[in-house]
Amino acid sequence: MSAANELTSLQRDDLQTIAAMIVPASDEYKVPGADDPAIQADMLATLSRDAALVTHALDHLAHLAGKPLAELDTAQREAIANEFRATGGAAAATLVRVVLQCYYRDDRVLSSLGLELRAPFPKGYTLEQGDWALLDPVKARAGNLR
Repeated sequence: MSAANELTSLQRDDLQTIAAMIVPASDEYKVPGADDPAIQADMLATLSRDAALVTHALDHLAHLAGKPLAELDTAQREAIANEFRATGGAAAATLVRVVLQCYYRDDRVLSSLGLELRAPFPKGYTLEQGDWALLDPVKARAGNLR
């Protein structure tokens, strides 16, 4: 069963609405929002292991909103999004990750960032060195790795 079949029509509509809130379209950078049909199709096609958490997140959003997100005005949507961030837990984090990973896989977005439209390997990408000390809190946590 595909992820598109796992989500109800209302859940897909809420996914599109919340995705647009997470990454809106930009005329300045000439990139679509995460609600773009091609990006949405990628999300639905690649949900697989994240489908249960994304479904849970969308159900939580629907419960908070009381009706489809698209029917709320901007201020109401923002209030629901803030409550969702505060109470959504791992499901909310998974939903945001799914939206971002599919958004940044889109060729139009990669082009706007000046990246070649190619797989990252075997050529790889050069990253500037950062402050490795930022990882110290992560290294200090024991046994949380998957």
